[in-house]
Amino acid sequence: MRRRDLLNSLATVPFAGLGAGLGASLGTGCARLPDVESGLRFALATTPKNLDPLRATDAVSERVNRLLYARLVGFDAASRPVPGIADYQRLTPTRWRFRLREGSAPFSDGTPLRAADVAATYGAVLDPSTGSHHRAVLSVIERIRVLDERRLEFELHEPKPLFPYHLALGIQPARLIEAGHGFQREPVGSGPLRLADWPSPGRLSLVRRRDGRRIDLLTVKDPNVRVMKLLRGEVQLMQNDLPPELVGYLDRQPRVRVERARGVNFSYLGFNLADPATGRAEVRQAIAHAVDRAAILRWLFKGNGRLAEALFPPEHWAGADDLAPHAFDPQRARRLLARAGYGPERPLTLSYKTSSDPFRLRLATVIQAQLAEVGIRVRVQSYDWGTFFGDIKAGRFQLYSLTWVGIRSPDIFRYAFHGSALPPDGANRGRYLSSDADALIDVAAATAERARQAALYRELQHLLHRDLPYLPLWFEDQVLAAREGVSGYRLAPDGQYDGLVDVEVAAPA
Repeated sequence: MRRRDLLNSLATVPFAGLGAGLGASLGTGCARLPDVESGLRFALATTPKNLDPLRATDAVSERVNRLLYARLVGFDAASRPVPGIADYQRLTPTRWRFRLREGSAPFSDGTPLRAADVAATYGAVLDPSTGSHHRAVLSVIERIRVLDERRLEFELHEPKPLFPYHLALGIQPARLIEAGHGFQREPVGSGPLRLADWPSPGRLSLVRRRDGRRIDLLTVKDPNVRVMKLLRGEVQLMQNDLPPELVGYLDRQPRVRVERARGVNFSYLGFNLADPATGRAEVRQAIAHAVDRAAILRWLFKGNGRLAEALFPPEHWAGADDLAPHAFDPQRARRLLARAGYGPERPLTLSYKTSSDPFRLRLATVIQAQLAEVGIRVRVQSYDWGTFFGDIKAGRFQLYSLTWVGIRSPDIFRYAFHGSALPPDGANRGRYLSSDADALIDVAAATAERARQAALYRELQHLLHRDLPYLPLWFEDQVLAAREGVSGYRLAPDGQYDGLVDVEVAAPA
């Protein structure tokens, strides 16, 4: 089967339950099915696990926590830190002062948010007994000094111009922290929503504090079932986690509105540079020229995304918008493989690990077919998420694909590519070792002047683009599907649920 034929066939393969059966059961009768009479029901693919922002590690919990807790710092459209509930200034290279803004919302239990609560929250992160995964990056804090009810200062061990990036944690009441309160099940924050009820793992009920609107977050793992519930009116809103053919199906439904927005979550193909094969630059370059990323976006993703050349999109303040794409060029790929000693008589065989998610498995199959066309034999291995991610962290792979979600701070370069960040001390899972990259990361992180810092990070991204510890793939679009009558929900580029703060739903006629 030719490559284009394979892409066409995989792009149209229905998921179980999709197609004739789904259309027959819902396509003609959905207009007569009942709507939800009150509140709003938002369907999730995954259940939030922990409503304590100091301890939550899964993306869904972190997105829900943004609604429940207020933060010192927010971010603008170019991912620059901006004041959240506090203004701030850098007094010296190692001292930062924060002043809580007047009119900040109280905690959901009615108590006011004060500087002592901020200090207690970050103090808890630094306490090893808390077990917060934020402790490593915040260990630069030497002491926290409360000046009065609205002002506090952070004293750092060393200069860190990017320090505000790490102050987006939800603030908790000091008295409850000291009492050992179980925030993971009973959150108390000062965000725009509060917890109303959590009767079961698959149902989380929130209340919007400004108007009392009830918002139920319902976990529906199967995408086909989520679509059916939306068409039946059992849920009114869903975001992402849908295969492209289901998005296209919803696009054709009269009582559903589908919206798309550019995303910033970065998907990539990772290499093990400690492996004898993928550790060779010619092999990584050959793979980069053998993968037709544009065709995959067009046929498999139905155009719901844009090509990536670096971890940050061009609109990020440290983004590199002048990177020449790794062009699809099978002939060049074959020449590079021959230079590395591989060819028809000595084919290269590689293992490609991925999760057991059906769409990600289909994606791996397409890449497998494209690499086969230049003579690279690929064995796709799919695992449940825990096993898959455990192998990646342990370096048990040659190729794998993953997505970085919600990354804003250039500190990600140290975490993912610095020689000191090999697991378990960081996420340099491909064992990339470059003294040039380390030097650029170190100098950029210590540079306070923003334009110079951005130039250094752009230079670093050019180096990474050449060395290929990752093959950048794409930024997938954010997709919203909503019932008629739902308005005001704005898609966030990183997939946050912030649109629930302003969403409105009209009462059924």
